[in-house]
Amino acid sequence: MHPELQKLVLLQDIEANIREAEEQGEELKELGFNLDGLNQLKERAEAMAGEINPRHLAYYRRLTRRFGHAVVPVIDNLCTGCFANIPAQFVSATNENLLQKCESCGRILYWP
Repeated sequence: MHPELQKLVLLQDIEANIREAEEQGEELKELGFNLDGLNQLKERAEAMAGEINPRHLAYYRRLTRRFGHAVVPVIDNLCTGCFANIPAQFVSATNENLLQKCESCGRILYWP
């Protein structure tokens, strides 16, 4: 997996955890979850964002505002964001070190 893509997937996961903790904090506390590390998680997200190419980060932010999830897996040659078919050429060795985008919705793709 492209190193930049790994960072984007990790950033998306961290930010999703932060949103969930902020939106459902009281419910989570009642269920026994400890939310003391939320500030550390926010700091980690900021640090991770600083490690990502600014152009890729800006594109990721636009997609996140538009769709909620900017980076989605491809399963059975389908973008799991919009369920469009992903052409076989996307999987070729020549595209291996590139960030791949869905031709239909524009989300960033990865193959799990």
